[in-house]
Amino acid sequence: MKVFRSGKKVAICLMIALLTGSLPNVGEDVNLSGVLVVSAAPSTQEKIEQLEKDKLALQEKDKENDKTLSGLKGEAKELQKELDELNSQMQEVVERLTDLEEQIMTKESEISDATVNLEDAQGIEEWYYRYMIEKARYMYENKEKSYLNALLKERNLSKVLNTADYIEKVAAYDRQVMDEYTSYRMACEEMEAKLQVEREELEVLKSQTKEEEAKIDELISKVKASLNKYKGQISDAEKRAKEYEEELKKAEKDLKYLKKKLEEEMALSQLAANSTWRDISQVTFAEGDRKLMANIIYCEAGGEPYEGKLAVGSVIMNRVLSSRYPDTVTGVVYQKSQFSPASSGRLALALASDKATAACYQAADEAMGGKTNVGTCVYFRRPVEGLTGITIGGHIFY
Repeated sequence: MKVFRSGKKVAICLMIALLTGSLPNVGEDVNLSGVLVVSAAPSTQEKIEQLEKDKLALQEKDKENDKTLSGLKGEAKELQKELDELNSQMQEVVERLTDLEEQIMTKESEISDATVNLEDAQGIEEWYYRYMIEKARYMYENKEKSYLNALLKERNLSKVLNTADYIEKVAAYDRQVMDEYTSYRMACEEMEAKLQVEREELEVLKSQTKEEEAKIDELISKVKASLNKYKGQISDAEKRAKEYEEELKKAEKDLKYLKKKLEEEMALSQLAANSTWRDISQVTFAEGDRKLMANIIYCEAGGEPYEGKLAVGSVIMNRVLSSRYPDTVTGVVYQKSQFSPASSGRLALALASDKATAACYQAADEAMGGKTNVGTCVYFRRPVEGLTGITIGGHIFY
């Protein structure tokens, strides 16, 4: 085979080919260098093998994605736990702040009362002090009427003693009253000072609590940001899981590959129909079987009419009853390479948030109660050429 390196030579080559009728046949090509390349069309078996390899590669990617998704959900769960704890701490701080503010308001009210009392005490003390000064001045200026003159003029000793005693008692009383007013005023000053100190201490506590609140609020913001980041990554992983599942479904749509698989499935379906079947009364259901059944129905027939949902549930129960398949709902649903949502991870996502509708649960209950609308069918799929069976909605059951 000769290679023509210039565009001109390629054109000459093509012209000769046109004149001689030797254009490339199917499976032949001419590359940009002018080289005539002959490539044999891949055989059906090679296509099937390549499709199997592509499918395995997709499954490996899907498993890796599931692993990543599981790790992301674990991290998100821990972050949510941390966020809940921070919110609890924040609630406690807010309650403390509210209590401190109430204490400060009470303390301010007490300080206000103490200030009024102090002002009253100071006023009384000052008044009484002025009263004693005025009294002393009066006695000095009115000597004739003063107690001293009266005492000096008195000739009777008994009366002198009585007068002196009276004067002493009056002076003592004045001193006592003045001391009491002074003590009361000092007590009011001490109380006001004490209340001011207590208020300042409360303000310090309030300031510290505010700082703690700010720190917790900052932590909450950071955790929320991280949690939102993980939620975004989880959403991306879930989207990839859906895409992998769709790609796996597309890979299975190769007609030649499906025909080969269908032949095996039809043989297994016939074998199952002719095998030993248990009675529904012999089936023991596990605690989570109802939820599992409803969610696999949701994944496989969520957009189908109710009869389509019941038909999917019937297929699962037919396998449980057949001796050719596992004898539990869990065993049937998770049997290798049987239900694509179970292997792609979409079923796990549905179970995590229980996406099954009321209709899915109703169909699950009826199927698990022994009702079937597809006879002994143990397979279903989208319609393909050459496949016959019971058609319900967008599926054929066989």
